[in-house]
Amino acid sequence: MPLALLALALGAFGIGTTEFIISGLLPDLAADFGVTIPTAGLLVSGYAFGVVVGAPLVTAAGARLPRKTMLVSLMVLFIAAHLLSAAASSYAALMTGRIVASLAHGAFIGIGSAVAAGLVEPERRSRAIALMFTGLSLSNVLGVPFGTFVGQNFGWRTAFWVVAAIGVVALVGIVALVPSGPRPEGGLRRELAVFRRGQVWLTLAMTAVGWAPVLAVITYVAPLLTEVTGYSAGAVPVVMVLLGVGMLIGGPIGGRYADRALMPSIYALIAAVTAVAALLLFAAHNKIAVVVGLTLFGVVASALIPPLQTRILDKAAGAEALASASNASAFNLGNTIGPFLAGLAIEAGHGFISPLWVAALLGLAGLATAYLAGSRDRAPAPVPAPVP
Repeated sequence: MPLALLALALGAFGIGTTEFIISGLLPDLAADFGVTIPTAGLLVSGYAFGVVVGAPLVTAAGARLPRKTMLVSLMVLFIAAHLLSAAASSYAALMTGRIVASLAHGAFIGIGSAVAAGLVEPERRSRAIALMFTGLSLSNVLGVPFGTFVGQNFGWRTAFWVVAAIGVVALVGIVALVPSGPRPEGGLRRELAVFRRGQVWLTLAMTAVGWAPVLAVITYVAPLLTEVTGYSAGAVPVVMVLLGVGMLIGGPIGGRYADRALMPSIYALIAAVTAVAALLLFAAHNKIAVVVGLTLFGVVASALIPPLQTRILDKAAGAEALASASNASAFNLGNTIGPFLAGLAIEAGHGFISPLWVAALLGLAGLATAYLAGSRDRAPAPVPAPVP
């Protein structure tokens, strides 16, 4: 695999760290700003909403720029956002910093995925994407647990300073290793044309609904472990490391099987996410079982990413950057839907186990959406009317 993929993975590592670090700091943030835990959880949803809106807009704004230039600019924006977050004096200021960071997130993932896929042979695209997304998985193994430990012991602001430093290292890696390329051909008009394809929209819907169960679970891992399972707050980073190990294992598995059979992999993995969320309803009250269940959840969740990202590249062939960024928006629309519905369930008095019910139901909806998209693949193409 080209060294440039390591630079992309490094950027994804920084982005993944900031995306999920809030999950381990929810109790501290809620206490510091005087808000409830579900309200603090909106920092995850707000970030995801920023990705949903910002990914296509930022990518469209840079449609005529070389992709390396875009990646460098986005990482500079990412660093600035974390300096703002670290200095936030209120909940609103922290939310602002999170949204600014999210504008870099979606466009970086979308453009980076297209660059990664273009660096290898067509039959290895999913594995190349999986390698880039290994950075996200490593962020769960290293970045998020370390950031959670730092935040709990030295204050949550220190965690954001650490993420800003990760961004600086990623920026250096991108400048040094990602090859320069020409300006994209066709510009914005060509990129927008792919949205006339119905399968592009179905793929975006499949990503959003199929991914929503993942963040419904991950966002509320800390209170699930402390309030339901009975772990101490100090054990949360350790369990999150194991969740991250599961995600590190799952990505390459998903990439390998997606290169062999794309849609069957998507069906199987959405079904697996749904099944593991349901099993966690029973495992959550046992300290060993919940750790095993969350680790397995990390495996199947991470394995789902490469096939979903490869699917959008297939359906947007010829103008992949904006569609790929829009798929990052779809992932984060799922990130918004999952925590939002899980938060509603908690606020309604169903307890911190209720996000697992929400995840299982969302998984069934995702599986139905995937089946609809797959059935359209199998439908025969319409026969053109004879020319008189």
